[in-house]
Amino acid sequence: MIGRRPGRRATAPGGPPRFSPLPTGPAADPVTDPAMDPGGAPHVTDDVGARHTAPVSDTLAPGTPTDSGTLPDPGAGADGRVRPALDLLIWDAPNIDMTLSTVIGARPTAASRPRFDAIAAWFVEGAGDPTEPDASDVEACVFANIPPQPGTLQRWVEALRGFGFAVFARPKTQPDDDIDQDMLDHIAVRAHSHRLRRLVVFSGDGRNFAEPLEQLVREGTQVVVVAFSEVAGYAISSDLLQFIDIEDVPGAFTEPLDRVRLDALPPDGAWLRPTRSLRDFVSSWTARRNG
Repeated sequence: MIGRRPGRRATAPGGPPRFSPLPTGPAADPVTDPAMDPGGAPHVTDDVGARHTAPVSDTLAPGTPTDSGTLPDPGAGADGRVRPALDLLIWDAPNIDMTLSTVIGARPTAASRPRFDAIAAWFVEGAGDPTEPDASDVEACVFANIPPQPGTLQRWVEALRGFGFAVFARPKTQPDDDIDQDMLDHIAVRAHSHRLRRLVVFSGDGRNFAEPLEQLVREGTQVVVVAFSEVAGYAISSDLLQFIDIEDVPGAFTEPLDRVRLDALPPDGAWLRPTRSLRDFVSSWTARRNG
């Protein structure tokens, strides 16, 4: 089983609630309202179709125990019940936002943020044909810290939910508040309740994820880490984890990011400009040294 870091449990270890239709009314449509678009682009396409990333059941699906003397079903749990196959996506919102700022050397704008509609389409397509007998369920979850003054985050969260993502939102009241353990808890819950076929983790946080993710691979789960190559050395160097640069996900960005990737340099080389003024750095360094 996936390991746990010492510390608190998630407030909702059972995972997100079941999907339920929103009440009808004059609410904004995240697919057509640019202000509700998490990607920030003026137009959103919905290529996912009926197989969207709505949350799956929290409980073990009823099944029939294996017959005595036969090989156990690879999808069966310790109690003999059949566990449905699941492809799970975990999005570490604080980490992706912070590392995006790092690689482009600026505060992200609507044009430079990843598009969740394209992410959803890519993820669901990777789950395979939903009509196959052993087709996987799909679930995508975004984990976010919410500051005391959420501002426009409410609209962002509602837009994500409209795209089929479950959102785990935790108040951020202290500088060191994070949602790392909540993500690990949810992965552990799904690894118990389902046959976790594929796990896609959008995070460059190797300190918290490297060991538990590699353990899942040893237990038979395909684990794909999606992040920026500049900050995902733990996944790139791993012999067990698969790595994809987030900019290589089709349609994830409306335009190329202002970055130079060391894993995709032109033959003649490339200049990597500084991300801050040399004088500004020396001034802050001197202030810290003398402070």
